[in-house]
Amino acid sequence: MPDTAFNNVSAVDQAIITQALIAAAHEMGMKLIRSAHSTIVREAEDCSSAILDAHGKVVAQSELIPLQLGSIAHTFGPCAKITPPADLKEGDFYITNDPYNGGQHLPDVFLFSPIFVEGRLIGFSATVAHHIDLGGGAPGLNPDATDVHQEGIIFPPSRWNLDRDWRNDGALQRLVRANIRMPDHTIGDFEAQFAANQIGIERVRDLCARHGAARVETAMTEMLDYAERRMRAALQAVPDGTYYGEDFLDDDGRGSGPLKIAAKVTVSGSDIAVDFAGSSDQVKVNINSPFASTVGAALSVIKSALTSADLPFNTGCARAVTISAPHGSILNPIYPAPVRARLLPTYRVFNAVMKALAQAVPERVIATGYDTTYACCLSHLGPRGYNIYLEIFGGGYGAGPDNDGCDAVDSPLSNCGNIPIEAQDMAYPFFRVRDYSLIAGSGGDGRHRGGLGFQRVYEIASDDVTFAAYGDRFEIAPEGLFGGSPGQKAAVWVQRGDTRIDLPSKISMPLEKGDLLFVQTGGGAGYGVETDRAEADRARDRIDGFV
Repeated sequence: MPDTAFNNVSAVDQAIITQALIAAAHEMGMKLIRSAHSTIVREAEDCSSAILDAHGKVVAQSELIPLQLGSIAHTFGPCAKITPPADLKEGDFYITNDPYNGGQHLPDVFLFSPIFVEGRLIGFSATVAHHIDLGGGAPGLNPDATDVHQEGIIFPPSRWNLDRDWRNDGALQRLVRANIRMPDHTIGDFEAQFAANQIGIERVRDLCARHGAARVETAMTEMLDYAERRMRAALQAVPDGTYYGEDFLDDDGRGSGPLKIAAKVTVSGSDIAVDFAGSSDQVKVNINSPFASTVGAALSVIKSALTSADLPFNTGCARAVTISAPHGSILNPIYPAPVRARLLPTYRVFNAVMKALAQAVPERVIATGYDTTYACCLSHLGPRGYNIYLEIFGGGYGAGPDNDGCDAVDSPLSNCGNIPIEAQDMAYPFFRVRDYSLIAGSGGDGRHRGGLGFQRVYEIASDDVTFAAYGDRFEIAPEGLFGGSPGQKAAVWVQRGDTRIDLPSKISMPLEKGDLLFVQTGGGAGYGVETDRAEADRARDRIDGFV
C-alpha cells in the first residue's frame, strides 16, 4: 500500500509517532553530552537538540537549554535562505552562530543535518553546543570586547558537506582548528554534535520505515497544530488586557546603569503580543541580546507560566505569540555590537514578562529569582598549551504561590548542571575548589521563601591565571512578589593574603598563586507576606540551616 494511503493518522499512531520523535530528540541530547570532550558540555550539559520538519519548524526538542531552542526556527531561516532545503544533498549540513543572522552568541554553534528517506527530504536533526573556545580576544570569554569580532570566529549561515569539508582534515575543520586555543576539545565537541545529529537521522528513518514517510510528515504537522491549539486555549483563560512589567540590569560594567528592560504584554483572545519598546538602548559592551535570544526568552516565560509541562515546546507554541523590540535597543542590537553576555538582558526579559503576567494570572507566576547567568572563566597557558575552565552559575529561584524557590540551581533559561568537583580536579591542575556551600539566609522571606544562593571558593595553584566573568544582581536585588522580601545580592572578591579585593560583576583580571577567589551568587525573592509562612516551614528551615 503506498504512503499516501496513510495520510490520515489515527490518534493512537499520532501518540506513538509524537512520543518517538520526542524520545529521539532526548536521545540526541544524551548522545551529545556523553560524546563531548569539554566539561561545559559533558558535565554542565550546555547544549540542546531537536527534530525539525522539512520546513525548519521544530516539532520535538530535548529538555536541556530552553533559550538555545526556543527560537531555533528563527535560527534555521537564514540558513535556508542562503541554500534552499530543496538544494541539499545527502551529507550536507547547515552551520551558523551568527548573532546578526538568527544566531544567539558565538559560542553556541548550531548544526542542522537534513534527513532524507529514499531521496525525499523529511526533516532535519539539529544540535547546538556551547563551545569552550572559538578564538577571539581572550581565552574562553572576552568581557572587554567592543565588537562581535573580538568575541570569536563567526560562522555565517552556510551549507557544507560532512565528507568533503569536515572529515579527513577538510577545509572547514582546518579553518576552525587554526582559530581556536583548545582544538582537541572544540573539534571533539563538533564531532559529538555530528554524532548526535546522525542519531536523529536514524531514528526518523526508522519511524518512516515502520509507519511510512507520509504518515510521519502528517504526524509532524499535527504536533505543531496540537501545540498551537493548547497554547491558544491557555491564552483564552487569561483575561484580555494590556499588562506592564520591567526589571533592571545593574550596569554595563563601565559605570553606566541601571539598564531598563520594559515589557508591554497584550492579551487578546487567543493571541498574545510582547513589545519591548522603552527598553534601554544597546550598549558598547557584551551585554546586548540578539533578537533571537530575546524571542527565545519571551517564548520560554509565556510557555512556562501559562501552559503545563506536558505540552511539547515546539514551533506551534509560537504561532499565537508576537514579539517585537526596537532595532538598536539592548534587546535587538545593531551589528557589530558584542553579545557574549546576552543571557543577562534576556533574564530581565524573563523577569519583566513574568511581572506583567503576574497582574493577569497571579496564581501561575513566580517571584523574581537570582535569574542571572554568572559565567566564571579561569584560564592558564602552560607548556602544553591553553587550559580553559568555564562554568555557568545560577543561584536561588523565586518562590511561587505553592512552593519555596529551588536552592542553588541554574536559572530558568539556561538550566546547566554544575561541573562536579572531581571532574574539575582531573581537568584543571591550576586551581582547586576549597568550598562549595549554600548561603544561609540568602533567600527572601515570605509565605514561601526564595531559593538560596551558593558560595564557591577557588584556590589558585599556579601563577599567570586569568579570571574573566560576567554577572549581575550585585547592586539591584531580586524583587519579592505580593509582599515577599527581596533575595540577597551576589558578590565576588579575591582574598590575597590579608587583603580583600572586592570585584565588580563584569571583569577580567590576573590572579596569582595562593589567591582565594570567592564567588557568591544571589538568592531568590519571596512570594507573599512573611507573616503567612507556616511555622512548620520555618522550623524545617532552621533544622536544615537555611536561615
